[in-house]
Amino acid sequence: MNVQNPARTRAIRARVALAATVVLLAAVDLGLKAWAVRALADGTVVDLRVIQLRLAFNPGVAFSLGDTLPSGVVLGVTGVIVAGLAVFAWRTAPTATLPVRLALAAMLAGAVANLVDRAGDGVVTDYLHTGWFPTFNLADAFLTLGAVALVVASLFTAGSPDSTDTKEAAQ
Repeated sequence: MNVQNPARTRAIRARVALAATVVLLAAVDLGLKAWAVRALADGTVVDLRVIQLRLAFNPGVAFSLGDTLPSGVVLGVTGVIVAGLAVFAWRTAPTATLPVRLALAAMLAGAVANLVDRAGDGVVTDYLHTGWFPTFNLADAFLTLGAVALVVASLFTAGSPDSTDTKEAAQ
């Protein structure tokens, strides 16, 4: 008789959902980057009022930090950070709440998409331009929104009566 452990089944489902979400979000971003390179390569700017679609390439990381470093160094360091985030998300997924898992998936998807994009030629393709903020891409938005969501979810989880810290403190 094959009886599965319910906790193990939940852990597997949480991790599969995390991985599937990461792959889907990263694929959407990479597809949009490929489109931007094809559609905007000749200098075309598409004005959508609030935001413009304008092609740019960033050899650095956030806000072009490290843009003068060799691309291999930037790729290596970001690869290590992405691997650390992946391990954290994988280990956390089975016990995390849905909002925390979604936040981690968004962050990891953005990080993976930018890493894959950078691996080809040492730069990240950016295509969203506001005029008042550096040009960015959907992966950057995933990273930022995921980080904000993780902080907000953590604040609510930490203060809830079901949180592990509260249970341990009561014992």
